[in-house]
Amino acid sequence: MIEWDVAKPSQLKALLAEHGFSFKKQLGQNFLIDERILQQIVDAAELTSEDGAFEVGPGAGVVTQRLARIAKQVIAVEKDRSLSAILQKSLEGAGNVDVIFGDVLELHLPDIWKQFSTCKRVSVVANLPYYVTTPILFHLLESGVSLHNVIVMVQKEVADRLGAGPGTKDYGALSIAVQYRARVEKVVKVSPGSFLPPPGVDSMVVRLRCLDKPPVEVSDERTFFRVVKGAFAMRRKTLLNTLSGSLGLSKEACARLLQRCGIDSNRRGETLSLEEFASIANLLHNCAFS
Repeated sequence: MIEWDVAKPSQLKALLAEHGFSFKKQLGQNFLIDERILQQIVDAAELTSEDGAFEVGPGAGVVTQRLARIAKQVIAVEKDRSLSAILQKSLEGAGNVDVIFGDVLELHLPDIWKQFSTCKRVSVVANLPYYVTTPILFHLLESGVSLHNVIVMVQKEVADRLGAGPGTKDYGALSIAVQYRARVEKVVKVSPGSFLPPPGVDSMVVRLRCLDKPPVEVSDERTFFRVVKGAFAMRRKTLLNTLSGSLGLSKEACARLLQRCGIDSNRRGETLSLEEFASIANLLHNCAFS
């Protein structure tokens, strides 16, 4: 039985004060205090009593408490060791929760996933510090572990980038990397007043429904992402200029590559679809260009 309900602002503040906790701006610490948003996050994870939940950044355990009530097993990774005593209190009585103190970017996730061996599926729930949103998403999606859903709280601008399509200002390498592995769904916009302390920007809860297989076939993923990152290395330059430099091709070879794909070399990276990026990458990987 959990004694402290830290989803209630009064109890959260009391617990933090009891342990003399100070928020660390450099870690992007903002604890959720809106029970309506909290419930929407948990609902979006679609957990059952047979599922596991992997939480990044539990903070004081606000979301963790709710996950523990539903999931078979919860593993939470927290970077700030000063939250140890607070989490011990807020999660007291939750026997299905394990807290790991460390940097999620330094963890070998396949080893962590072995601990979910008795769970049917595993979903990720994360209130990500805005300054490391992109590296953590890449770390999760490229880890090779089996993911059901990834529910993330991110800055609204980042949420717009995740789901952006070709030809829009928000479309970029992050959009493609995420959409290659998941279907992006916006769940709910979150105002600064839903957090303690309030951040200076609006946030958005996003659900990434992880795909069984990518929406496009690529011969070599490393080549695919080299092409994607190269195309967006200099957004204002044409594909001919940016790809020839990033891929180490002469402009003549790059022009031939794009021509064989039926793509105008004067286009820019942000106008290309996933299918067009795959076409370039597959031809580059399977044929010699110099």
